[in-house]
Amino acid sequence: MKINTLICSVFCLMFFTCQNTKSKNEQIVNNEQVELPKKPNILWLVTEDMGAYIPPFGDLTVKTPNLTRLANEGVIYPNLYSTSGVCAPSRAAIATGMYPSSIGANHMRTTSNTKQTGLPKYEAVPPSQVKMISELLRLNGYYCTNNYKEDYQFRAPVTAWDESSPYAHWRNRKDNQPFFSIFNFTETHESGLFEPYGFRQIETRHYRAGDRTYAWKQNGLPEAKNRIAEEDITKHLPKDTKFNIPPYLPDNDVTKRDMWKLYNNIAEMDNQVGAVLKQLEDDGLLENTIIIFYGDHGGPLPRQKRLIYDSGLNTPMIIRFPNKMNAGTKDEQLISFTDFAPTLLSLIGEKPEEYMQGQAFLGDYQAKNKRNYIHAAADRFDEVTDAIRAVKDNQFKYIRNYRPEQGYYLPLAYREKIPTMQELLRLKDTGKLNDLQMQWFRNSKPKEELFDCKADPHELNNLANNPDYKDKLNELRSEMDRWLVAIGDKPNLPEAELINQLWKGSDSKPLTSQPLISYSNGEIQINCETEGASIGYKIKTKGGDFPETWSIYTNPFSASKDAIIMVQSQRIGFKPSKSKAINLSDLN
Repeated sequence: MKINTLICSVFCLMFFTCQNTKSKNEQIVNNEQVELPKKPNILWLVTEDMGAYIPPFGDLTVKTPNLTRLANEGVIYPNLYSTSGVCAPSRAAIATGMYPSSIGANHMRTTSNTKQTGLPKYEAVPPSQVKMISELLRLNGYYCTNNYKEDYQFRAPVTAWDESSPYAHWRNRKDNQPFFSIFNFTETHESGLFEPYGFRQIETRHYRAGDRTYAWKQNGLPEAKNRIAEEDITKHLPKDTKFNIPPYLPDNDVTKRDMWKLYNNIAEMDNQVGAVLKQLEDDGLLENTIIIFYGDHGGPLPRQKRLIYDSGLNTPMIIRFPNKMNAGTKDEQLISFTDFAPTLLSLIGEKPEEYMQGQAFLGDYQAKNKRNYIHAAADRFDEVTDAIRAVKDNQFKYIRNYRPEQGYYLPLAYREKIPTMQELLRLKDTGKLNDLQMQWFRNSKPKEELFDCKADPHELNNLANNPDYKDKLNELRSEMDRWLVAIGDKPNLPEAELINQLWKGSDSKPLTSQPLISYSNGEIQINCETEGASIGYKIKTKGGDFPETWSIYTNPFSASKDAIIMVQSQRIGFKPSKSKAINLSDLN
């Protein structure tokens, strides 16, 4: 891809001219001291349900030219782990810097499956001081966009984003304003394995900037009526490709076809990553932007997604720094999703919030000591429930099963749409699975498990009862006990009791108080009685329109008396107040 030379030259001149009065932003990246822009743009490229199935991480099954280029010009991180084997709890960790099981975000789909659970809809309720990381970046002058999946186990306050929609883009910001932009890619999602296979319904997203419209294609939901013949649209790799099938899955044509879909979806996702990167280059912003690619958890196949084996937790991450700093290198440190929020603050020179349970792995406030452990949890997934916790160091993983009387495999209607899952169940019923494949279908599970993830990457050989590993078992057992107390996690707590705690004994979701507005001597002051509530506002003058973006109220500000103000307040996990428009002239 070619960068528009004129735009790039003008941008660089402007950038370095405005930077010469600011202090240098010295960072430690991969044990080397480097200089980054004081307030770099940050671009997140997020795919779904994907393990390390791409060439930069050693899997050469399908070509990914855009991700491979990103890795060649950046740093790869092979030891990134989600806090859960499924998306919504993991996104809660990313958005807040807190473990999902510490804030009530650990049960997947807290606002659905109410018929099966008999529970009311609810949301995670973090401590009152907790804000979404995007709101914290907005408070530091960043233009924050999300395109476009949210899904945090709570409703995002109106203050969270400048834009969150299929049209959200950094191009809509003010001139020279730093941005934090997220683009979510759904091609690799588990549903991409469903039959009949083909590109999911095409949805065109328009990125508007000035008088021009930019578009690129993004898959929507599976709808067979809009499918094109798969032979016409899946050209990324031959159907007779030889796949490295995990030993816990049957090596037959059904699994091979799902593996073919998996890699084909990755290749299509790579195309869309390339489209966004081209836009960044076309705008002359490549060398003032930190680009971070990662997946929202591990792979989509059975015994991957939702489980807390590495196949469900480990996902690849690539970071390209401005001017290709440390290009082509690897950083082996352990990283948790809880580390993202503090790291973002650290990268822009801001100290991470005290409440955050993760630690910065880059930036001015990079933790002095790298992680020794990552932690994860598994609880309810849609209509089925379990209670499992895990802790891992660089080599060993300890798993504690709080419901050992319950088998690992739980029937989940959504997962059973995958042909390989259907095939596993068919072979199980006919007695044709081998011992390794049958492990997932045991009627019960051990209370404790210990795996050497280097010698046994598929976590099939439990060492918990092996006396040679007694010391390691005790070390990780103690670490888990420490962690549970530190974050206030109570595994196996009935979900009804969790809701009761989150709602402080009330039988309904707490409501954020209506903001109180005062206007005196040309100055607006807004307060909210709900502790920790964020307050958003919009102002329009007579004859004008309200802006699309909500501003964040922090301090009193001036406005003319003929203006109209709209306000809304919300604490995360609470119902938002009603949006309320008020004529300032009525407040005199």
